[in-house]
Amino acid sequence: MKKTAEKDELYALQAAVLQALAHPLRLKIVDFLSGGEKCVCEIVKIAGGERTNISKHLSILQKADILSSRKDGLWVYYKVNMCCVNNFLSCAKEIIKHHLKKRMILLKGRK
Repeated sequence: MKKTAEKDELYALQAAVLQALAHPLRLKIVDFLSGGEKCVCEIVKIAGGERTNISKHLSILQKADILSSRKDGLWVYYKVNMCCVNNFLSCAKEIIKHHLKKRMILLKGRK
């Protein structure tokens, strides 16, 4: 019984991480930060939109422990905490490629 509760808690924690990543803008931010630590001003430039909106997304990623930040004077810098996030995103891209290949095969078969 204890094992099941531990697994359920792990699943809930995993779901929280996935929920934090489940937004196109947050994925764009994480992808950008995979190149190294960046200032909020740089993140806002590539992400587009309002600074306050970008800050909310950064906060969600930070609460999920995907990103960390540090302050240097007036500047705040963010970075990806774990390089495995990049592996996860690469895996997601491979799943999409596989799915698209299957769809193309089906479409070619319909002709």
